[in-house]
This record gives sequence, C-alpha cells and structure tokens, in this order.
Amino acid sequence: MKIFILLLFVAILPSCTTYIIPKLSLVEQLGSIDSTQLVNRQVIGPIATHYEYLANPIAEIKCEDKYGQQNILTNSPSIEIRVTESSGKKTIFYFDRILIVNNQLLGVRSRFASFVDKTIDLENIQLIEVQDGKKNFKYSNNYSQ
Repeated sequence: MKIFILLLFVAILPSCTTYIIPKLSLVEQLGSIDSTQLVNRQVIGPIATHYEYLANPIAEIKCEDKYGQQNILTNSPSIEIRVTESSGKKTIFYFDRILIVNNQLLGVRSRFASFVDKTIDLENIQLIEVQDGKKNFKYSNNYSQ
C-alpha cells in the first residue's frame, strides 16, 4: 500500500507544475483580441463527449516558472488559470475561454456553459497562475491561428 501511494504521489507531482503570468504579460497576450477573432473549437472530453465553443486564438501561452524563467505552454482545453484578487478570492477559468475587454478579464469557468460567467477588473488582480490541469480534454479540430 505504501508503494502504491508513493508511486501515485510521484506520478502526480511533476504533472502539476504551476506557472505565473504577470498581469502585464496577460494583457499583452490577450489585449488585442476581440470577440470577432474567436475561433470555433471542437473538444472531445474524457468519456468521448463532444463540446463546441468559441475560444481565444492563442496557441502558446507566455509564462514564468517560480524562478522567473520564461516558459511557453501550448494552449489546450485542459489549461487552467487561477486568478487571485486583491481580496484573496480565487477564481479558476479555462485559459482558452478568457478575453480582456474594457480593462476586465472575462472568463468561462465551465465546459458546459457557453457564456461568460465571471468578470474581474484588471486592477483587482493580484496574481495569475497557470497550469495544465491534465484533464482529458483534447481539441478534435486543428489549432491554427
């Protein structure tokens, strides 16, 4: 039993690397994208369920590791961001479902809802973390910009 728990811990630990996206970098990456530039994404879920939604066209996400080293993550439907507000409140979005409009981060927190369900003023954002949630969602159509 101890070996099983150790193996499980070793398997999970490296897969959950969390990166930081400085607020200015997020604005640079998303700031020029508007709703007319969204692309249709077809996604296959973990039990072969199909979803279709409009997503931002970013293919690569610029971020930093805990040492400040630049990294590039390939965008996918399993990439999540965790936004911490100045009040300490945390919100998780899917990266491909966020936009910046009028100094607000607009996002969708669910694969099942196709509408923006949360907005956060950029000035209230204290920290933006990003990671591959390793959820079994994959694009079924080509990801081109």
